[in-house]
Formats: sequence, structure tokens, C-alpha cells
Amino acid sequence: MGKSRLDGKVALITGGARGMGASEAQLFIDEGARVVITDILDEDGKKTAERLSPDGSRCLFLHHDVTNEADWDAVLKETLSAFGQIDVLVNNAGIFERGTVLDTTLAMFEKTMDINVTGVFLGMKTVAPHMVQRKSGSIVNISSVAGLNGTPGFLAYGASKWAVRGMTKGVAKELAPFGVRVNSIHPGIIDTPMLQTFEAAGEGVREAVRMRIPLGYEAEPIHVARLALYLGSDDSAYSTGSEFIVDGGWSA
Repeated sequence: MGKSRLDGKVALITGGARGMGASEAQLFIDEGARVVITDILDEDGKKTAERLSPDGSRCLFLHHDVTNEADWDAVLKETLSAFGQIDVLVNNAGIFERGTVLDTTLAMFEKTMDINVTGVFLGMKTVAPHMVQRKSGSIVNISSVAGLNGTPGFLAYGASKWAVRGMTKGVAKELAPFGVRVNSIHPGIIDTPMLQTFEAAGEGVREAVRMRIPLGYEAEPIHVARLALYLGSDDSAYSTGSEFIVDGGWSA
């Protein structure tokens, strides 16, 4: 039997209680990693961790507000205490809200930027020193196709995902001399709880969105997880500062 792609590695995945984060955690564990999942959804997070690793040896859940620097410090400390290292950081936590420039409130904009941008910044800032010290590591930031194109009707979300893309490139150049890679994943429409935003927008909206996807269907969380696995593994050892798109052809 061949070696699994993440044997001996430890991954930290934010927003891991459900959806894409939980799918990434499952796949990473299947490929040999030990995983810490974090979220503010405590009940879902505990259930996911118990499902993925009933004895707690392969998966640990930690309560974590990604906008809180003290929470990040605590997560780093607890992860190192439990598993001794962090090889892969997946900044997955995020929110998705509708709103044009005419109806987006300052509070909505600030909340989106706080979670989607500040959360990613704090993740990189907190974990990077550990990776730099070890001269090894992979940071995977979940952006969006909204970080590649204009997003009418989703002003704050689009702005936040462009920011994630930009930070990824800058930090990739800063950390490359230390053997630490940083890349972004840009999903299109993924069948997760976030998709309810389109359903709430009115009848036929989800179908109209689906018709814009050349492959004709929404992705499953596993499609994103497989890309995160590639970027977290040594298979992508020469890739850094790049966008990796998984959108069914949406942005082609």
C-alpha cells in the first residue's frame, strides 16, 4: 500500500464544523493527517470531530472566532500541545451576504470584511512564525470566483475575496524564502449551507445561477477539498502565490 499524501502532517482548518471545512477535514484524515477543526458552531464542530475521529486521536475541535486575536493564539497553543506542529493551514471560515452598493450597510460591510479578511490575516499572522521556524508549511486561503470577477449584488463579499487573493500573493512572496507556500482556492457555486442565500433571494434564482455554469451543476464540497489536499501536500511543492479555480467553467 502506497504512502498517503498527508502522512505525518498536521492541518488546521477554520470553519470546519460543516460544509467545505468538514469535507476537507475528512479527506485530510483519510490521507493520513491529524486535523484540528475550528468554528463558532460548537455543537456541529464537536459532532464532526467525533464522527471523523471517535477516539480523538486524529481530529480535535476547538471553539474559535477567527476575528479574535486571542482566540487565534489559544488555537495555536492548543494545536501544538495536542499534535506538536502545524504543516497546513486552511483559512476556510467565511460568510456570504447579498447587497449592492446602494443597500449594503456599513455594519454589513464591516462584518464581512472582519470575518473574511481579518480572519485570514490573523490566521496567517499567527501560524506563519511557526512554519517559518520549521522552514516548511502550506497556507491555503479560500477565496472565491468573486475574487476574480466583478460581483454585482455582492459588494462586500466580492471586496473581501479580492482582498484574500491580494494578501495571498503578497504573503507568498514574503514567506517563500522560508519554504512556506501560500495559495488561494477560488470556488464557484458549492452545494453547502451558504447556497441558501440564493434560494432565499427568490424562486428561480438558484436555477438561473446554475445555468451560468458551463458544466451545468454546482460543485460538491469534496471538489474543493481535493484541491485543498493537493495544495496541502508535497504534490504542489513548486506552487505558491497562485489562484486555483474550481468553478465548473464559470470564470472561463
